[in-house]
Amino acid sequence: MFKTKRKSKKSKQKPSEKTTTPSKKEVAAQKRKTSQKRNELVQRIVISCLISVAVSIALLFVVRAKIAIAGGAAVAILLLSYKYPRQAFWAFFIYLPLSGTVTYAIGGGNAAFQVAKDAFYIPALIALIQSCKKKQLPLFIPKQMLSTFSILLMMAMLTLIFVNGEMQLNPMKGDKPILQGILGLKVLIGYIPLIACTYYLLRTKKDLVFFGRMHVVLAIVCCVLGLIQYLLLQSGKCAGTRGMTGEELYKATLQARCFVGGSLVFSPEVKFIRLPGTFVAPWQWAWFLIANAFLTFASAFCDPSFWWRVIGLFGMALVFANAVISGQRAALVMVPVATVILLILTGQLVNLKRFIPVGAGLAILLFVGAAVNPGIIEQRWESFVNRWNAAPPQQFFLNQLEQSNNFIIDRPLGRGVGRATNSTRIFGKPQLIETFHPKLIYELGYPGMIAFQIMLLHLAFLSFRAYRSVKDKSLRSYGASFWVFVGFITINPQYYPLDVDPVSVYYWVLAGAILKLPKIDKQVQDEKNLELEGHELEVHQQFKEKKIISSAPI
Repeated sequence: MFKTKRKSKKSKQKPSEKTTTPSKKEVAAQKRKTSQKRNELVQRIVISCLISVAVSIALLFVVRAKIAIAGGAAVAILLLSYKYPRQAFWAFFIYLPLSGTVTYAIGGGNAAFQVAKDAFYIPALIALIQSCKKKQLPLFIPKQMLSTFSILLMMAMLTLIFVNGEMQLNPMKGDKPILQGILGLKVLIGYIPLIACTYYLLRTKKDLVFFGRMHVVLAIVCCVLGLIQYLLLQSGKCAGTRGMTGEELYKATLQARCFVGGSLVFSPEVKFIRLPGTFVAPWQWAWFLIANAFLTFASAFCDPSFWWRVIGLFGMALVFANAVISGQRAALVMVPVATVILLILTGQLVNLKRFIPVGAGLAILLFVGAAVNPGIIEQRWESFVNRWNAAPPQQFFLNQLEQSNNFIIDRPLGRGVGRATNSTRIFGKPQLIETFHPKLIYELGYPGMIAFQIMLLHLAFLSFRAYRSVKDKSLRSYGASFWVFVGFITINPQYYPLDVDPVSVYYWVLAGAILKLPKIDKQVQDEKNLELEGHELEVHQQFKEKKIISSAPI
Protein backbone atom coordinates (compact mmCIF):
# COMPACT_ATOMS: atom_id res chain seq x y z
CA MET A 1 0.00 0.00 0.00
CA PHE A 2 2.82 2.35 0.93
CA LYS A 3 4.66 1.58 -2.32
CA THR A 4 1.64 2.27 -4.54
CA LYS A 5 1.08 5.66 -2.89
CA ARG A 6 4.71 6.58 -3.44
CA LYS A 7 4.45 5.54 -7.11
CA SER A 8 1.34 7.64 -7.72
CA LYS A 9 3.07 10.69 -6.22
CA LYS A 10 5.96 10.25 -8.63
CA SER A 11 3.60 9.90 -11.60
CA LYS A 12 1.86 13.12 -10.61
CA GLN A 13 5.16 14.94 -10.42
CA LYS A 14 6.24 13.85 -13.91
CA PRO A 15 3.93 16.19 -15.88
CA SER A 16 5.33 19.25 -14.10
CA GLU A 17 8.89 18.10 -14.91
CA LYS A 18 8.11 17.53 -18.59
CA THR A 19 6.07 20.66 -19.15
CA THR A 20 8.79 23.20 -18.42
CA THR A 21 8.37 26.73 -19.74
CA PRO A 22 10.26 27.61 -22.96
CA SER A 23 13.76 29.03 -22.55
CA LYS A 24 14.64 32.64 -23.43
CA LYS A 25 16.47 31.44 -26.55
CA GLU A 26 13.37 29.54 -27.75
CA VAL A 27 11.12 32.56 -27.13
CA ALA A 28 13.55 34.85 -28.98
CA ALA A 29 13.77 32.41 -31.90
CA GLN A 30 9.97 32.25 -32.10
CA LYS A 31 9.75 36.05 -32.08
CA ARG A 32 12.35 36.31 -34.86
CA LYS A 33 10.44 33.77 -36.93
CA THR A 34 7.14 35.64 -36.47
CA SER A 35 8.80 38.97 -37.32
CA GLN A 36 10.41 37.47 -40.43
CA LYS A 37 7.05 36.15 -41.64
CA ARG A 38 5.39 39.51 -41.00
CA ASN A 39 8.11 41.36 -42.92
CA GLU A 40 7.86 38.90 -45.81
CA LEU A 41 4.07 39.39 -45.96
CA VAL A 42 4.40 43.19 -45.98
CA GLN A 43 7.10 43.01 -48.65
CA ARG A 44 4.98 40.81 -50.91
CA ILE A 45 1.88 43.00 -50.46
CA VAL A 46 3.93 46.12 -51.36
CA ILE A 47 5.42 44.45 -54.47
CA SER A 48 1.98 43.17 -55.55
CA CYS A 49 0.46 46.64 -55.07
CA LEU A 50 3.22 48.29 -57.13
CA ILE A 51 2.70 45.77 -59.95
CA SER A 52 -1.07 46.32 -59.66
CA VAL A 53 -0.67 50.10 -60.01
CA ALA A 54 1.62 49.68 -63.03
CA VAL A 55 -0.87 47.34 -64.77
CA SER A 56 -3.80 49.67 -63.97
CA ILE A 57 -1.98 52.69 -65.44
CA ALA A 58 -1.16 50.73 -68.60
CA LEU A 59 -4.79 49.57 -68.96
CA LEU A 60 -6.15 53.12 -68.51
CA PHE A 61 -5.10 53.87 -72.10
CA VAL A 62 -7.30 51.11 -73.58
CA VAL A 63 -10.25 50.52 -71.21
CA ARG A 64 -12.49 52.38 -68.76
CA ALA A 65 -11.08 53.43 -65.38
CA LYS A 66 -13.11 50.85 -63.39
CA ILE A 67 -11.96 47.99 -65.62
CA ALA A 68 -8.34 49.19 -65.50
CA ILE A 69 -8.36 49.31 -61.69
CA ALA A 70 -10.03 45.89 -61.53
CA GLY A 71 -7.43 44.48 -63.94
CA GLY A 72 -4.58 45.75 -61.77
CA ALA A 73 -6.27 44.35 -58.64
CA ALA A 74 -6.66 40.98 -60.39
CA VAL A 75 -2.90 40.81 -61.01
CA ALA A 76 -2.20 41.50 -57.31
CA ILE A 77 -4.72 38.81 -56.29
CA LEU A 78 -3.10 36.28 -58.65
CA LEU A 79 0.35 36.90 -57.18
CA LEU A 80 -0.79 36.78 -53.55
CA SER A 81 -3.04 33.74 -54.12
CA TYR A 82 -0.10 31.78 -55.49
CA LYS A 83 2.11 32.70 -52.51
CA TYR A 84 -0.61 32.22 -49.87
CA PRO A 85 -2.89 29.44 -51.21
CA ARG A 86 -4.55 28.72 -47.89
CA GLN A 87 -5.75 32.30 -47.45
CA ALA A 88 -6.70 32.37 -51.14
CA PHE A 89 -9.11 29.45 -50.74
CA TRP A 90 -10.83 31.14 -47.78
CA ALA A 91 -11.06 34.35 -49.86
CA PHE A 92 -12.51 32.29 -52.74
CA PHE A 93 -15.33 31.02 -50.50
CA ILE A 94 -16.04 34.51 -49.18
CA TYR A 95 -16.08 36.15 -52.62
CA LEU A 96 -18.33 33.49 -54.19
CA PRO A 97 -21.75 34.62 -52.81
CA LEU A 98 -20.86 38.29 -53.34
CA SER A 99 -19.54 37.88 -56.90
CA GLY A 100 -22.84 38.81 -58.57
CA THR A 101 -22.99 42.11 -56.70
CA VAL A 102 -19.35 42.92 -57.53
CA THR A 103 -19.96 42.03 -61.19
CA TYR A 104 -22.60 44.72 -61.62
CA ALA A 105 -21.70 47.26 -58.92
CA ILE A 106 -18.06 47.56 -60.05
CA GLY A 107 -17.72 45.70 -63.34
CA GLY A 108 -20.93 46.94 -64.98
CA GLY A 109 -21.74 43.37 -66.02
CA ASN A 110 -18.38 42.73 -67.69
CA ALA A 111 -17.97 38.98 -68.35
CA ALA A 112 -14.47 39.01 -66.84
CA PHE A 113 -15.93 39.79 -63.41
CA GLN A 114 -18.12 36.68 -63.56
CA VAL A 115 -14.99 34.50 -63.49
CA ALA A 116 -13.02 36.79 -61.13
CA LYS A 117 -13.28 34.20 -58.33
CA ASP A 118 -10.91 32.00 -60.34
CA ALA A 119 -8.18 34.59 -59.69
CA PHE A 120 -8.18 33.16 -56.15
CA TYR A 121 -8.77 29.53 -57.13
CA ILE A 122 -6.39 28.80 -60.01
CA PRO A 123 -3.10 30.20 -58.57
CA ALA A 124 -3.87 28.59 -55.19
CA LEU A 125 -4.57 25.26 -56.94
CA ILE A 126 -1.24 25.46 -58.79
CA ALA A 127 0.56 26.18 -55.50
CA LEU A 128 -1.21 23.22 -53.84
CA ILE A 129 -0.22 20.85 -56.67
CA GLN A 130 3.42 21.92 -56.39
CA SER A 131 3.37 21.52 -52.60
CA CYS A 132 1.78 18.05 -52.86
CA LYS A 133 4.49 16.93 -55.29
CA LYS A 134 7.19 18.28 -52.98
CA LYS A 135 5.74 16.53 -49.91
CA GLN A 136 4.78 13.42 -51.91
CA LEU A 137 1.09 13.68 -51.05
CA PRO A 138 -1.71 12.44 -53.34
CA LEU A 139 -2.94 15.03 -55.87
CA PHE A 140 -6.23 13.32 -56.73
CA ILE A 141 -8.70 12.75 -53.89
CA PRO A 142 -10.37 10.34 -53.45
CA LYS A 143 -7.96 7.99 -55.21
CA GLN A 144 -10.75 5.42 -55.68
CA MET A 145 -12.62 7.88 -57.94
CA LEU A 146 -9.72 8.13 -60.38
CA SER A 147 -11.11 5.29 -62.54
CA THR A 148 -14.59 6.80 -63.04
CA PHE A 149 -13.12 10.29 -63.53
CA SER A 150 -10.71 8.94 -66.18
CA ILE A 151 -13.59 7.37 -68.12
CA LEU A 152 -15.50 10.68 -68.07
CA LEU A 153 -12.41 12.63 -69.15
CA MET A 154 -11.78 10.18 -72.00
CA MET A 155 -15.39 10.54 -73.26
CA ALA A 156 -15.23 14.34 -73.02
CA MET A 157 -11.89 14.48 -74.88
CA LEU A 158 -13.24 12.23 -77.65
CA THR A 159 -16.16 14.63 -78.13
CA LEU A 160 -13.86 17.66 -78.00
CA ILE A 161 -11.46 16.25 -80.61
CA PHE A 162 -13.88 14.60 -83.04
CA VAL A 163 -17.02 16.75 -82.70
CA ASN A 164 -15.76 20.22 -81.73
CA GLY A 165 -12.67 19.63 -83.88
CA GLU A 166 -14.79 18.73 -86.93
CA MET A 167 -16.92 21.88 -86.47
CA GLN A 168 -13.75 23.98 -86.19
CA LEU A 169 -12.80 22.94 -89.74
CA ASN A 170 -15.90 24.66 -91.10
CA PRO A 171 -17.30 26.92 -88.35
CA MET A 172 -20.42 29.04 -88.58
CA LYS A 173 -19.92 32.81 -88.58
CA GLY A 174 -18.73 34.00 -85.16
CA ASP A 175 -18.36 30.46 -83.75
CA LYS A 176 -15.15 29.13 -82.20
CA PRO A 177 -16.09 25.48 -81.44
CA ILE A 178 -12.71 24.43 -79.99
CA LEU A 179 -12.56 27.39 -77.59
CA GLN A 180 -16.20 26.81 -76.69
CA GLY A 181 -15.35 23.17 -75.99
CA ILE A 182 -12.35 24.01 -73.79
CA LEU A 183 -14.44 26.47 -71.75
CA GLY A 184 -17.28 23.93 -71.58
CA LEU A 185 -14.83 21.30 -70.28
CA LYS A 186 -13.64 23.75 -67.62
CA VAL A 187 -17.27 24.29 -66.52
CA LEU A 188 -17.91 20.53 -66.48
CA ILE A 189 -14.87 19.32 -64.53
CA GLY A 190 -12.91 22.47 -63.59
CA TYR A 191 -13.99 22.52 -59.94
CA ILE A 192 -13.49 18.80 -59.22
CA PRO A 193 -10.01 19.61 -57.77
CA LEU A 194 -11.85 21.50 -55.01
CA ILE A 195 -12.33 18.09 -53.37
CA ALA A 196 -8.55 17.88 -52.79
CA CYS A 197 -8.30 21.60 -51.99
CA THR A 198 -10.88 21.31 -49.19
CA TYR A 199 -9.38 18.03 -47.99
CA TYR A 200 -6.02 19.72 -47.40
CA LEU A 201 -7.54 23.03 -46.24
CA LEU A 202 -9.33 21.38 -43.29
CA ARG A 203 -6.42 20.14 -41.20
CA THR A 204 -8.03 19.88 -37.76
CA LYS A 205 -11.45 20.07 -36.09
CA LYS A 206 -10.83 23.79 -35.49
CA ASP A 207 -10.61 24.32 -39.26
CA LEU A 208 -13.85 22.40 -39.80
CA VAL A 209 -15.67 24.46 -37.17
CA PHE A 210 -14.29 27.69 -38.70
CA PHE A 211 -15.46 26.47 -42.13
CA GLY A 212 -19.02 26.05 -40.82
CA ARG A 213 -19.04 29.37 -38.95
CA MET A 214 -17.70 31.30 -41.94
CA HIS A 215 -20.50 29.99 -44.16
CA VAL A 216 -23.13 30.85 -41.53
CA VAL A 217 -21.84 34.44 -41.38
CA LEU A 218 -21.87 34.64 -45.20
CA ALA A 219 -25.43 33.29 -45.28
CA ILE A 220 -26.58 35.86 -42.70
CA VAL A 221 -24.87 38.77 -44.52
CA CYS A 222 -26.29 37.77 -47.91
CA CYS A 223 -29.77 37.09 -46.52
CA VAL A 224 -29.88 40.48 -44.75
CA LEU A 225 -28.89 42.15 -48.04
CA GLY A 226 -31.63 40.11 -49.75
CA LEU A 227 -34.22 41.32 -47.22
CA ILE A 228 -33.13 44.94 -47.76
CA GLN A 229 -33.45 44.44 -51.52
CA TYR A 230 -37.02 43.17 -51.09
CA LEU A 231 -37.98 46.04 -48.75
CA LEU A 232 -36.60 48.63 -51.20
CA LEU A 233 -38.64 47.09 -54.01
CA GLN A 234 -41.74 46.71 -51.85
CA SER A 235 -41.58 50.35 -50.66
CA GLY A 236 -41.17 51.66 -54.22
CA LYS A 237 -37.67 53.09 -53.70
CA CYS A 238 -36.63 50.62 -56.42
CA ALA A 239 -39.14 50.46 -59.28
CA GLY A 240 -38.34 46.90 -60.38
CA THR A 241 -40.43 45.93 -63.40
CA ARG A 242 -43.53 47.85 -62.30
CA GLY A 243 -45.45 49.54 -65.08
CA MET A 244 -44.00 47.38 -67.88
CA THR A 245 -46.30 45.64 -70.35
CA GLY A 246 -46.70 42.22 -71.94
CA GLU A 247 -43.80 39.79 -71.60
CA GLU A 248 -41.61 42.47 -69.98
CA LEU A 249 -43.60 42.02 -66.76
CA TYR A 250 -42.30 38.43 -66.48
CA LYS A 251 -38.73 38.86 -67.76
CA ALA A 252 -35.73 39.39 -65.48
CA THR A 253 -33.85 42.51 -66.55
CA LEU A 254 -30.78 44.44 -65.45
CA GLN A 255 -32.67 47.72 -65.82
CA ALA A 256 -34.67 46.68 -62.73
CA ARG A 257 -31.52 45.96 -60.66
CA CYS A 258 -31.89 47.03 -57.02
CA PHE A 259 -29.22 47.53 -54.33
CA VAL A 260 -27.36 44.20 -54.79
CA GLY A 261 -27.16 41.38 -57.33
CA GLY A 262 -28.17 41.52 -60.98
CA SER A 263 -31.30 40.90 -63.08
CA LEU A 264 -34.65 40.72 -61.33
CA VAL A 265 -38.42 40.75 -61.81
CA PHE A 266 -40.68 42.67 -59.44
CA SER A 267 -44.16 43.06 -60.93
CA PRO A 268 -46.59 43.14 -57.95
CA GLU A 269 -49.51 44.07 -60.24
CA VAL A 270 -49.38 40.54 -61.72
CA LYS A 271 -48.03 38.92 -58.50
CA PHE A 272 -44.75 37.93 -60.18
CA ILE A 273 -41.46 38.29 -58.27
CA ARG A 274 -38.03 36.79 -58.95
CA LEU A 275 -35.22 38.25 -56.83
CA PRO A 276 -31.48 37.60 -57.37
CA GLY A 277 -30.28 38.47 -53.86
CA THR A 278 -26.51 39.01 -54.11
CA PHE A 279 -26.16 36.88 -57.27
CA VAL A 280 -26.29 37.61 -60.99
CA ALA A 281 -29.62 35.87 -61.59
CA PRO A 282 -32.63 34.68 -59.52
CA TRP A 283 -31.95 30.95 -60.11
CA GLN A 284 -28.50 31.25 -58.54
CA TRP A 285 -30.00 32.93 -55.47
CA ALA A 286 -32.53 30.10 -55.13
CA TRP A 287 -29.79 27.46 -55.13
CA PHE A 288 -27.68 29.50 -52.71
CA LEU A 289 -30.61 29.45 -50.27
CA ILE A 290 -31.09 25.70 -50.81
CA ALA A 291 -27.37 25.03 -50.20
CA ASN A 292 -27.40 27.16 -47.06
CA ALA A 293 -30.35 25.24 -45.66
CA PHE A 294 -27.75 22.47 -45.24
CA LEU A 295 -24.78 24.64 -44.21
CA THR A 296 -26.65 26.64 -41.55
CA PHE A 297 -28.24 23.45 -40.22
CA ALA A 298 -24.78 21.92 -39.72
CA SER A 299 -23.62 24.81 -37.54
CA ALA A 300 -26.96 25.15 -35.71
CA PHE A 301 -26.83 21.55 -34.49
CA CYS A 302 -23.15 20.56 -34.57
CA ASP A 303 -21.08 23.59 -33.50
CA PRO A 304 -19.39 23.05 -30.09
CA SER A 305 -20.20 26.64 -28.98
CA PHE A 306 -23.71 27.43 -27.66
CA TRP A 307 -23.68 30.97 -29.07
CA TRP A 308 -22.59 29.80 -32.50
CA ARG A 309 -25.43 27.27 -32.49
CA VAL A 310 -27.81 30.18 -31.78
CA ILE A 311 -26.26 32.15 -34.66
CA GLY A 312 -26.68 29.08 -36.87
CA LEU A 313 -30.38 28.90 -35.92
CA PHE A 314 -30.72 32.61 -36.74
CA GLY A 315 -29.10 31.90 -40.12
CA MET A 316 -31.63 29.11 -40.76
CA ALA A 317 -34.50 31.51 -40.03
CA LEU A 318 -33.10 34.13 -42.43
CA VAL A 319 -32.63 31.53 -45.17
CA PHE A 320 -36.25 30.44 -44.77
CA ALA A 321 -37.50 34.06 -44.82
CA ASN A 322 -35.60 34.76 -48.05
CA ALA A 323 -36.93 31.54 -49.59
CA VAL A 324 -40.45 32.93 -49.02
CA ILE A 325 -39.90 36.46 -50.35
CA SER A 326 -37.54 35.59 -53.24
CA GLY A 327 -40.37 34.31 -55.43
CA GLN A 328 -38.32 31.20 -56.26
CA ARG A 329 -40.50 28.08 -56.13
CA ALA A 330 -37.52 25.73 -55.85
CA ALA A 331 -36.25 27.51 -52.72
CA LEU A 332 -39.75 27.83 -51.22
CA VAL A 333 -40.22 24.05 -51.41
CA MET A 334 -36.69 22.72 -50.92
CA VAL A 335 -35.57 24.80 -47.89
CA PRO A 336 -38.26 23.48 -45.47
CA VAL A 337 -38.14 19.99 -47.04
CA ALA A 338 -34.34 19.90 -46.65
CA THR A 339 -34.64 20.92 -42.99
CA VAL A 340 -37.11 18.11 -42.24
CA ILE A 341 -34.95 15.55 -44.09
CA LEU A 342 -31.86 16.71 -42.18
CA LEU A 343 -33.63 16.47 -38.82
CA ILE A 344 -34.52 12.84 -39.58
CA LEU A 345 -31.34 11.61 -41.32
CA THR A 346 -28.88 13.28 -38.94
CA GLY A 347 -30.70 12.00 -35.86
CA GLN A 348 -31.25 15.53 -34.54
CA LEU A 349 -34.91 14.88 -33.73
CA VAL A 350 -33.72 14.12 -30.19
CA ASN A 351 -32.44 17.71 -30.05
CA LEU A 352 -35.68 19.14 -31.40
CA LYS A 353 -35.86 21.58 -28.49
CA ARG A 354 -33.01 23.46 -30.18
CA PHE A 355 -35.30 23.98 -33.15
CA ILE A 356 -38.07 25.59 -31.06
CA PRO A 357 -36.39 29.06 -31.12
CA VAL A 358 -36.15 28.82 -34.91
CA GLY A 359 -39.82 27.87 -35.13
CA ALA A 360 -40.76 30.80 -32.89
CA GLY A 361 -38.54 33.15 -34.90
CA LEU A 362 -40.03 31.96 -38.18
CA ALA A 363 -43.55 32.42 -36.81
CA ILE A 364 -42.71 36.04 -35.84
CA LEU A 365 -41.09 36.70 -39.23
CA LEU A 366 -44.08 35.26 -41.09
CA PHE A 367 -46.50 37.23 -38.90
CA VAL A 368 -44.63 40.51 -39.55
CA GLY A 369 -44.36 39.67 -43.26
CA ALA A 370 -48.08 38.96 -43.45
CA ALA A 371 -48.82 42.28 -41.71
CA VAL A 372 -46.56 44.24 -44.10
CA ASN A 373 -47.71 42.38 -47.19
CA PRO A 374 -50.96 40.44 -46.62
CA GLY A 375 -51.27 37.29 -48.67
CA ILE A 376 -47.54 36.89 -49.42
CA ILE A 377 -47.48 33.22 -48.37
CA GLU A 378 -50.69 32.52 -50.25
CA GLN A 379 -49.29 34.24 -53.38
CA ARG A 380 -46.11 32.14 -53.31
CA TRP A 381 -48.04 28.92 -52.81
CA GLU A 382 -50.51 29.76 -55.59
CA SER A 383 -47.58 30.54 -57.91
CA PHE A 384 -45.99 27.16 -57.09
CA VAL A 385 -49.25 25.20 -57.63
CA ASN A 386 -50.08 27.03 -60.89
CA ARG A 387 -46.58 26.41 -62.25
CA TRP A 388 -46.75 22.73 -61.28
CA ASN A 389 -50.12 22.33 -62.99
CA ALA A 390 -49.01 24.21 -66.12
CA ALA A 391 -45.74 22.27 -66.49
CA PRO A 392 -45.34 19.28 -64.14
CA PRO A 393 -41.58 18.81 -63.44
CA GLN A 394 -41.56 15.14 -64.43
CA GLN A 395 -43.23 15.90 -67.77
CA PHE A 396 -40.91 18.86 -68.40
CA PHE A 397 -37.88 16.62 -67.74
CA LEU A 398 -39.18 13.92 -70.15
CA ASN A 399 -39.80 16.55 -72.83
CA GLN A 400 -36.23 17.80 -72.43
CA LEU A 401 -34.90 14.23 -72.72
CA GLU A 402 -36.89 13.65 -75.91
CA GLN A 403 -35.65 16.95 -77.35
CA SER A 404 -31.99 16.10 -76.65
CA ASN A 405 -32.45 12.59 -78.03
CA ASN A 406 -33.76 14.04 -81.30
CA PHE A 407 -30.78 16.41 -81.51
CA ILE A 408 -28.15 13.63 -81.28
CA ILE A 409 -29.64 11.06 -83.67
CA ASP A 410 -26.65 9.61 -85.63
CA ARG A 411 -24.29 11.53 -83.30
CA PRO A 412 -23.22 9.08 -80.57
CA LEU A 413 -20.63 11.50 -79.14
CA GLY A 414 -23.11 14.37 -78.91
CA ARG A 415 -23.04 17.76 -80.59
CA GLY A 416 -19.95 19.16 -78.88
CA VAL A 417 -18.57 20.02 -75.44
CA GLY A 418 -19.92 23.35 -74.21
CA ARG A 419 -22.51 23.64 -77.00
CA ALA A 420 -25.39 23.80 -74.49
CA THR A 421 -23.49 25.61 -71.70
CA ASN A 422 -24.71 29.17 -71.27
CA SER A 423 -21.40 30.53 -69.95
CA THR A 424 -19.65 29.59 -73.26
CA ARG A 425 -21.82 31.96 -75.32
CA ILE A 426 -18.88 34.30 -76.02
CA PHE A 427 -17.50 31.61 -78.39
CA GLY A 428 -20.78 30.58 -80.02
CA LYS A 429 -24.53 30.55 -79.52
CA PRO A 430 -25.43 27.70 -77.11
CA GLN A 431 -28.54 25.54 -77.40
CA LEU A 432 -31.04 26.28 -74.61
CA ILE A 433 -31.62 23.13 -72.54
CA GLU A 434 -33.00 23.72 -69.05
CA THR A 435 -32.19 20.45 -67.26
CA PHE A 436 -28.80 18.93 -66.53
CA HIS A 437 -28.94 15.36 -67.84
CA PRO A 438 -30.55 16.26 -71.20
CA LYS A 439 -27.90 18.99 -71.50
CA LEU A 440 -25.14 16.37 -70.98
CA ILE A 441 -26.79 14.09 -73.57
CA TYR A 442 -26.84 16.96 -76.07
CA GLU A 443 -23.15 17.78 -75.50
CA LEU A 444 -21.54 14.36 -74.88
CA GLY A 445 -24.12 11.83 -76.05
CA TYR A 446 -25.41 8.98 -73.89
CA PRO A 447 -21.92 7.51 -73.14
CA GLY A 448 -20.68 10.86 -71.76
CA MET A 449 -23.82 11.49 -69.70
CA ILE A 450 -23.67 7.97 -68.20
CA ALA A 451 -19.94 8.37 -67.43
CA PHE A 452 -20.58 11.66 -65.60
CA GLN A 453 -23.50 10.26 -63.58
CA ILE A 454 -21.54 7.14 -62.61
CA MET A 455 -18.70 9.38 -61.36
CA LEU A 456 -21.15 11.40 -59.23
CA LEU A 457 -22.73 8.24 -57.79
CA HIS A 458 -19.27 6.84 -57.06
CA LEU A 459 -18.32 10.05 -55.20
CA ALA A 460 -21.60 9.98 -53.25
CA PHE A 461 -20.90 6.36 -52.24
CA LEU A 462 -17.30 7.09 -51.16
CA SER A 463 -18.33 10.16 -49.15
CA PHE A 464 -21.18 8.18 -47.51
CA ARG A 465 -18.76 5.45 -46.48
CA ALA A 466 -16.32 8.09 -45.15
CA TYR A 467 -18.81 9.88 -42.91
CA ARG A 468 -20.35 6.62 -41.63
CA SER A 469 -16.92 5.54 -40.39
CA VAL A 470 -16.69 8.57 -38.08
CA LYS A 471 -17.14 7.86 -34.34
CA ASP A 472 -17.31 11.38 -32.86
CA LYS A 473 -20.99 12.45 -32.68
CA SER A 474 -20.55 16.11 -33.65
CA LEU A 475 -18.26 15.23 -36.59
CA ARG A 476 -20.72 12.55 -37.70
CA SER A 477 -23.53 15.14 -37.64
CA TYR A 478 -21.44 17.52 -39.76
CA GLY A 479 -20.83 14.66 -42.20
CA ALA A 480 -24.51 13.71 -42.35
CA SER A 481 -25.58 17.33 -43.01
CA PHE A 482 -23.03 17.74 -45.80
CA TRP A 483 -23.70 14.31 -47.31
CA VAL A 484 -27.46 14.86 -47.63
CA PHE A 485 -26.65 17.88 -49.82
CA VAL A 486 -24.14 15.89 -51.89
CA GLY A 487 -26.65 13.04 -52.27
CA PHE A 488 -29.46 15.41 -53.26
CA ILE A 489 -27.41 17.17 -55.96
CA THR A 490 -26.08 13.82 -57.24
CA ILE A 491 -29.56 12.59 -58.17
CA ASN A 492 -31.17 15.98 -58.88
CA PRO A 493 -32.70 15.96 -62.41
CA GLN A 494 -34.00 19.56 -62.47
CA TYR A 495 -32.18 22.67 -63.72
CA TYR A 496 -28.35 22.46 -63.95
CA PRO A 497 -26.90 23.46 -60.54
CA LEU A 498 -23.57 21.71 -61.22
CA ASP A 499 -23.00 24.15 -64.09
CA VAL A 500 -23.78 27.32 -62.14
CA ASP A 501 -22.51 29.10 -59.02
CA PRO A 502 -22.72 28.46 -56.14
CA VAL A 503 -23.62 24.74 -56.28
CA SER A 504 -20.90 24.09 -58.89
CA VAL A 505 -18.48 24.97 -56.06
CA TYR A 506 -20.31 23.82 -52.91
CA TYR A 507 -20.89 20.28 -54.22
CA TRP A 508 -17.18 19.46 -54.59
CA VAL A 509 -16.17 21.45 -51.50
CA LEU A 510 -18.58 19.61 -49.20
CA ALA A 511 -17.53 16.26 -50.70
CA GLY A 512 -13.91 17.13 -49.82
CA ALA A 513 -14.94 18.11 -46.27
CA ILE A 514 -16.74 14.77 -45.79
CA LEU A 515 -13.75 12.78 -47.05
CA LYS A 516 -11.48 14.53 -44.51
CA LEU A 517 -13.73 13.69 -41.54
CA PRO A 518 -12.20 10.23 -40.82
CA LYS A 519 -8.73 11.84 -40.44
CA ILE A 520 -10.10 14.57 -38.15
CA ASP A 521 -12.02 11.92 -36.21
CA LYS A 522 -8.79 9.96 -35.67
CA GLN A 523 -7.17 13.11 -34.21
CA VAL A 524 -10.14 13.56 -31.86
CA GLN A 525 -10.10 9.89 -30.78
CA ASP A 526 -6.33 10.02 -30.12
CA GLU A 527 -6.83 13.04 -27.87
CA LYS A 528 -9.62 11.26 -25.97
CA ASN A 529 -7.44 8.18 -25.42
CA LEU A 530 -4.57 10.17 -23.93
CA GLU A 531 -4.36 9.79 -20.17
CA LEU A 532 -2.71 13.12 -19.53
CA GLU A 533 -3.51 15.84 -17.04
CA GLY A 534 -4.17 19.56 -17.32
CA HIS A 535 -1.22 21.51 -18.68
CA GLU A 536 0.49 18.42 -20.10
CA LEU A 537 -2.56 17.61 -22.25
CA GLU A 538 -2.69 21.20 -23.52
CA VAL A 539 1.01 21.14 -24.46
CA HIS A 540 0.63 17.77 -26.15
CA GLN A 541 -2.35 19.00 -28.19
CA GLN A 542 -0.47 22.14 -29.24
CA PHE A 543 2.54 20.06 -30.26
CA LYS A 544 0.39 17.62 -32.25
CA GLU A 545 -1.50 20.47 -33.94
CA LYS A 546 1.80 22.10 -34.97
CA LYS A 547 2.97 18.78 -36.38
CA ILE A 548 -0.27 18.36 -38.41
CA ILE A 549 -0.05 21.93 -39.71
CA SER A 550 3.62 21.61 -40.70
CA SER A 551 2.96 18.37 -42.60
CA ALA A 552 -0.02 19.86 -44.52
CA PRO A 553 0.67 21.14 -48.06
CA ILE A 554 -1.16 24.45 -47.42
